Amino acid sequence: MKYLNEELENIMTNKPSDYMVLKSIYLIHKKTKVKYWFVGLAILIGILLFLPWTQNIRGKGKVTTLYQDQRPQELNSVLPGRISNWYVKEGDFVKKGDTILELSEVKEEYLDPNLLQRTSEQISAKRQKASNYKNKAQASIDQGSALERTIALKRKEIKNKIRQKELSVQTEKANLTAAKTEAKIASTQYNRNQELYKQGLISLTDLESRQNKLQETLAKQTAVNNKYLTAMQDLNRMRIELQRVQQEYNEKIAKTQSDRFESLSSISNTESEIAKLKNLYGTYDARRKLYIVRAPQNGQITDARVSGIGEVIKQGEHLVTIVPEEIKYTVEVFVKPMDVPLIQEGQQMAFLFDGFPAIVFSGWPNASFGTFRGRVLTIENNLNSDGYYRVLVVEDENDHKPWPKQLRIGAGAQGIALLNDVTIWYELWRNINGFPPNYYNKKKIKSNEK
Repeated sequence: MKYLNEELENIMTNKPSDYMVLKSIYLIHKKTKVKYWFVGLAILIGILLFLPWTQNIRGKGKVTTLYQDQRPQELNSVLPGRISNWYVKEGDFVKKGDTILELSEVKEEYLDPNLLQRTSEQISAKRQKASNYKNKAQASIDQGSALERTIALKRKEIKNKIRQKELSVQTEKANLTAAKTEAKIASTQYNRNQELYKQGLISLTDLESRQNKLQETLAKQTAVNNKYLTAMQDLNRMRIELQRVQQEYNEKIAKTQSDRFESLSSISNTESEIAKLKNLYGTYDARRKLYIVRAPQNGQITDARVSGIGEVIKQGEHLVTIVPEEIKYTVEVFVKPMDVPLIQEGQQMAFLFDGFPAIVFSGWPNASFGTFRGRVLTIENNLNSDGYYRVLVVEDENDHKPWPKQLRIGAGAQGIALLNDVTIWYELWRNINGFPPNYYNKKKIKSNEK
């Protein structure tokens, strides 16, 4: 410094012009304000260190949706066939029920163009057959009823004859008893006259007359006995006839019942065949309706893997992909295991979506521009193959800024989970020491203490 002053004095004495140049360049006699700037900067840094700072953790993810029917849907062929016509192309928007393509049949058992009509004719024929069996069963029922009425009349007739024969038997039995009595009386009288004849009290003529009388009564007794036996035989024959008629009509009634049950069995078999034919008819009809492939929902056609006309496709083969038109978006964020305890259901998260510019102030989320708010819906309990937990976040309906409508499923997203508010100096101290963000919430601690 002493040397510099001596040089300046030397220059000032010998070359005044050079001195003026040096004075203007180095500002030798001008007072500096660096210390004031340093003090001001120190005060500013001190103030900044005590400003609030929102702790956060970050995680990368992508846009998806919670609902299965709102995700891109692969449209597959339900049955094998040959492509007859295309009605859409990739990029077209379709409504639910719009025709995408038309197929034609390739299996030989379904190639008949009149297959439905012929199946319907078979069903009609089976129905007529079932109707005939029903008529036959009804005829068997009527025949059985007629036989029951006939046997009732026949039994009544035979029973009347039996009652008549029983009366005749009783009459003949009474006649036989009378004849026996007369024969007994005649025999007694003949024996008495025979004693009288031996005593000589009556003549031989009177004895012979009594003998003739005895023979007549015995003959009459024999005749009456024969009539009685004949009446008994007729009565037994009528009783046997009643049993024979009953057995005969029972066999006829059993045969009619057998025919009726056979008809009912045939009706059941025919109705079973009708049900099978109806099932086939429904299958054929449903199969023909599947020849027209329609859109299951509103959306955009993408990823058409099958091309051309006349190309044969297999059952279950991928045709196109439909991206739904209306989607309620959700973001899946993948978080490290050490950060999972810091996230809770209902917690807010800020997002930066790919393709949407944003200015982010990490510790001051309200001052950030281009971010969108979400609310944690659920946290999965299992790790994925990369060792991260998946957190599903939905749009925060209470936020005044809705998510952009231009979002697409699969777009990238960076999530910022908002944690506790701390001072900047504490956050710097935490990061220098490698400590995790605050896990405990002060409000919860106070409520637990109470």
